[in-house]
Amino acid sequence: MMPEAGKGTILYVEDNPDNRNLIRRVLNAEGYAVIEAVNATQAIQKLENGGIDIILMDINMPDMDGYTLTAKIKAIQAYSKIPIIAVTANAMRGDREKSLEAGCDGYIQKPIDIDTLGQQIERFTTRSNQ
Repeated sequence: MMPEAGKGTILYVEDNPDNRNLIRRVLNAEGYAVIEAVNATQAIQKLENGGIDIILMDINMPDMDGYTLTAKIKAIQAYSKIPIIAVTANAMRGDREKSLEAGCDGYIQKPIDIDTLGQQIERFTTRSNQ
């Protein structure tokens, strides 16, 4: 059963359960429905189920990194318009560029500032709906 998505449905691709729990609670409180995927295979399956408005993409994952998965999703016509926001602790120079090159529409640094997370995501959802 899908949670009620007042503001939209977010697919959160993240292998760390603590991060998933925290972000899900914050986003649910902000009025988003959150669907979780722990790896690339699961992420594609959840996308195929439909109804995803935005993707939060962890970059450092074990089976396929977020850059590769983003490029893969963007190459699929049906999903190419879904905004993808990279979520990464890699605050190194060049990481932002690398995530944008891979097709990410935005970038959020870890540790995630839960006070501004909703606003950051809203920027992307309003932009994609215009």
